[in-house]
Amino acid sequence: MIDRNYGIVAVAAIVALGGISCSRHGKDVSQEAVVAVDVAVPVIDSVMLYTDYPGYLEADATVDVVGRVNGQVRSVNFEAGSLVNRGQLLYTIEDTRYRDAVEQASAQLQTARSSYEYASSHYTALKKALQSDAVSQMEVNQGESAMLQAQAAIRNAEAQLQTARTNLGYCRVTAPRTGHITGTNINVGGYCGGEGAPVTLATIYDDARLNAVFSIDDSRFLQMIEQNTHGEKIDYARIPLKFSQELPHKYTADMSYLAPDIRLSTGTLEVKAKVGNPYGELKAGMYVTVSLPSGFEPHAILVRDASIGTDQQGKFLYVVNDSDKVVYTPVKVGALVRDSMRIVNSGISPQTRYVTKALLKVKDGMKVKPIMKR
Repeated sequence: MIDRNYGIVAVAAIVALGGISCSRHGKDVSQEAVVAVDVAVPVIDSVMLYTDYPGYLEADATVDVVGRVNGQVRSVNFEAGSLVNRGQLLYTIEDTRYRDAVEQASAQLQTARSSYEYASSHYTALKKALQSDAVSQMEVNQGESAMLQAQAAIRNAEAQLQTARTNLGYCRVTAPRTGHITGTNINVGGYCGGEGAPVTLATIYDDARLNAVFSIDDSRFLQMIEQNTHGEKIDYARIPLKFSQELPHKYTADMSYLAPDIRLSTGTLEVKAKVGNPYGELKAGMYVTVSLPSGFEPHAILVRDASIGTDQQGKFLYVVNDSDKVVYTPVKVGALVRDSMRIVNSGISPQTRYVTKALLKVKDGMKVKPIMKR
């Protein structure tokens, strides 16, 4: 026969063990439901604000390679699109007639010099003869005139020889400056008729440096004047540039030109900023976005750009409130700064804790265990 007291004690022990087991199980479930998430508070800092303007790139200089003589093109000494250096031979043009012209002019100069030697000697003899009244003063004057005419003939012959040599030199067409060259407009065997008017053979683009060309409205120009006169002066060097596709290298430009007039039709002012092209990645005609400095924000609220989500309602952050619950919070954002931080114009305060990563693991109203990260 089982002792009744013993049975009661056994039942109580079983109930107690069951309660402890349920309690432990319930605690584990509760702990597993609370997800640990990394949170941070916004960074408050002074940042430069930028306004984006669409523009395009143009070569620092564009120069036409021209033919100035008549003749058949004998050689083309470059590849289309290649880099050519100043003074490099690009074309040779048939030069037979121009060599003949040089020889003819040289002969005429020699004749003129011989004539002058004779006229000069004759004039000297006439002056001596005049002292003994062997000749008249008129004859002396005529001798002097002949000598001066011979001098003029020499100068004329020298000029003709110089012109002939210049034209002969034009038969060898060299690069007027360093840059990338287009394809040729006249191939080997083609005829260049540049004696009457220069003929464009190709074009060189000096793209070691380029200009980012864009336009700002007149009100923005007045704002720039106001800032540099009465406000905190803005340095318009190292202006960030962006392209339709990311390039292997980053580029900035230095403002170098403001147009002297505002276009009445558009109310805009043309601006140029110079950008170096050390890697040869930039080409004239490329579209570019110029991020022009527009002012300072002394107490900007910055959050990690990767923490900002996007849905049909716009941008949002997951914020953790004082009860450690996630709150879906719409925000208005500004520019990206320092490559990874985004300005938040409204929606949060400097003390707000926001979820920095693992956004897919959290949802509005969810209880979390926040882990503060810098």
